Amino acid sequence: MDLELKGRVALVSGSTAGIGLAIVESLAREGAEVIVNGRTQARVDAALAEVRRKQPDARLRGVAADLGTREGARQVVALVPHVDILVNNVGIFEPKPFEEIPDEDWLRLFDVNVMSGVRLSRHYLRGMREKDWGRIVFISSESALQIPVEMIHYGVTKTAQLSVARGIAEGLQGTNITANSVLPGPTRSEGVEVFLKDLSRQQGVDVATVEREFFKSARPSSLIQRFARTEEVADLVAFVCSPRASGINGTALRVDGGVVRAVA
Repeated sequence: MDLELKGRVALVSGSTAGIGLAIVESLAREGAEVIVNGRTQARVDAALAEVRRKQPDARLRGVAADLGTREGARQVVALVPHVDILVNNVGIFEPKPFEEIPDEDWLRLFDVNVMSGVRLSRHYLRGMREKDWGRIVFISSESALQIPVEMIHYGVTKTAQLSVARGIAEGLQGTNITANSVLPGPTRSEGVEVFLKDLSRQQGVDVATVEREFFKSARPSSLIQRFARTEEVADLVAFVCSPRASGINGTALRVDGGVVRAVA
C-alpha cells in the first residue's frame, strides 16, 4: 500500500534508537523526508548512518537537542521551522516506589514526556493550519490506561499525553489536520534488550526464558505473550501519519499485544 508520504517532511523526537528509530525507518521507506532527533550529535549521526545503511536513498536530516528543556525545543524549531508530520516520541521512565519519588523526578518526567510534545505541537500546528494539512502523533503507552504501580509518575505522564492529543484534535474540526495517540505495549526496544540480557545473566538462563517469565508474572494479560517488535509499532504510526488515515482523529490507538483488558 502506498501511504502517499512522498514530499512530506516529518520530525520524530527521541528517534536515535528503539521505537523512534523504527518510525524514522518506516516513514523514510514511504518517501518522507525525516528529521532524526537525539540529545547528542554522536547518537544522531549513528542513527542516520544506520538508516542509510538499510535505505541508501532515504531523505534524512538530524537535529541534536534535549527536548526535555525549553532551550532544546527552541533549537529544534529554529533549525526546522516547518514540518508536515510531528511524532512526539521522546520519553523516559524509571521504576521507583511512589513514596520515594521526589518533586524533581515528577517534574523531570513531565518535562520530557509531556512538555516536549506540547512545545513542538504548539509551534508546528501554526504551519499546519496555514497549509490545512498535518499530522501530530503522541507515542504514549499502555501504561496510560494501566498505571504501573512501580512507576506511577511515568504512567501519569502517558495519560497526560492522551489528554493533550485529544484536546488538540478538538480544535481541529473541519480541517485536514489530525492529532492522535499510539499506545505501544511492552516492546523490544533498546532499553528492553539491556533489561532482558541483564536478567538473563543474573538468573543464569537464556533470554527467551526471561521473556516467558516476564509475561507470565508481570504482563499475564498479554495475548501475544511476547514483546512487540519496534517495527510493528512503527508501521501503525506511519499509517496514522498518512493521508490514508484522514478519518482517524482524536483517537488513542493501541498496539499493545492485548495487554489492556478492554474492548474499546
